[in-house]
Amino acid sequence: MSDVSSLHDVLPGGFSGPPPSRRRRDRQMRKRRKNRRRRTTTVLLVSLLVAAGGVYGAYLALAPIVSRLTEPKDYAGPGSGAVKVVVPEGASGRVIAQVLTEAGVTKTAVAFVDAAAEDKRANGIQPGTYELKKKMSGAGALEILADPDNRITRQVTIPEGTRVADALTKISKGLELKRSDLGKAAKSGEIGLPKAANGNLEGFLFPATYQFGPDVTATEALTAMVARGKHTYDELGIPDSQLRETVIKASIIEAEAGNEKYMGKVSRVLTNRLDIGMKLQLDSTVSYATGKFNVTTTSADRASDSPYNTYMYAGLPRGPISNPGKAALAAALKPTPGEWLFFVATNPTTGETKFARTMAEHDMYVKEFQAWLRANPGN
Repeated sequence: MSDVSSLHDVLPGGFSGPPPSRRRRDRQMRKRRKNRRRRTTTVLLVSLLVAAGGVYGAYLALAPIVSRLTEPKDYAGPGSGAVKVVVPEGASGRVIAQVLTEAGVTKTAVAFVDAAAEDKRANGIQPGTYELKKKMSGAGALEILADPDNRITRQVTIPEGTRVADALTKISKGLELKRSDLGKAAKSGEIGLPKAANGNLEGFLFPATYQFGPDVTATEALTAMVARGKHTYDELGIPDSQLRETVIKASIIEAEAGNEKYMGKVSRVLTNRLDIGMKLQLDSTVSYATGKFNVTTTSADRASDSPYNTYMYAGLPRGPISNPGKAALAAALKPTPGEWLFFVATNPTTGETKFARTMAEHDMYVKEFQAWLRANPGN
């Protein structure tokens, strides 16, 4: 009797496929192949995604760099708004370029450097404060900086012979500084007054026209004016030992001489009187003591017990009575040779002054002055 396997060959309608165990194995193999294909596809997709992500990440990282390398280094327009920029003393073109960029005026320092390289006016840019616009082209910024008239300045003029109180008022208005701050600075000991000043600004605030930036302080302004005086003293060769006496004389000369051409002779009269111990008898010093500005004084004025009353006290007054200029200082240092002991401004309107050796000659000139006074009451 044959085994079961032989029935496949002899029975009609026998099994047409492999046994069940084989079919299971085939299905499992097909399933495994399918899973492998899925895993391969998944890995491939993940790899593509990772690669794409890397490219995108690289783009994000490099895009700003590429943008910076390819974007224009200069603004195209004239700018807008307003911004104040300070060009430092002795600043090079590159320093100015950096200042402009930090202030938001130019887009890059290169924008100004390139503009300056093509314009010779860049070499003449002066230090100071300028008003420019935000987001200007380098060439536009240079156009403003190259013109010194575009500097923002405060200006004040101190005329020769101005008293310090009036000078401080002028400075306050011209430089837009508080009068109280100027007063404090004048007494602070921080403005460089020479030893001959004895701590008092009167006489040592040099008269001239000054320009400063808009942010100047009271101390800075007065320091510059005192320094201008020191420079003048050095130019004239005034020894430190003679500085105080020279400034006091010059302040009187400035107040008494009606015209610069008479200063040397007025200085000679002062020197001649001092040499013989004769009182100076000057209305200008008495007026300083009383706070007046008249060309004459009254008996009451001349009776004032003040160290500035040269009718009462011999010698020079205690200190300067005004702030003298260079011409008066030069005259005080080198008087015109002569023997005059008297002088009279016979016509204060024109400044005409006459000099005399004797009292009789002097009295004659005094009558001319009195005639002027009658024609000009109130003086």
